[in-house]
Amino acid sequence: MVKTLSQEEFKAGYRKAQLIDVREPNEFDGGHILGARNIPSTQLKMRMKELRKDKPVYLYCQSGMRSTRAAQMLYKNGYRDIYQLDGGFKKWTGKIKSK
Repeated sequence: MVKTLSQEEFKAGYRKAQLIDVREPNEFDGGHILGARNIPSTQLKMRMKELRKDKPVYLYCQSGMRSTRAAQMLYKNGYRDIYQLDGGFKKWTGKIKSK
């Protein structure tokens, strides 16, 4: 249903995908992966139409719990190309942006 990717695999593919941070806005503002869009898991049901089904969806949260739930919700709604970052943002060592 959802493929969990190592940081290297995630880095290799996320630029060609829809990179979605499912954490809450205050967490996102504190720091996020460069290029990510913030669609909190609590709003995903209402904002799902913002995501394209024909492009891969790369998800991450702080540790992996919320992105797993978000992936299940997307899968139930017909999304098939879903990936998540192993260990979440707290293990990310790549480029980040913060407000």
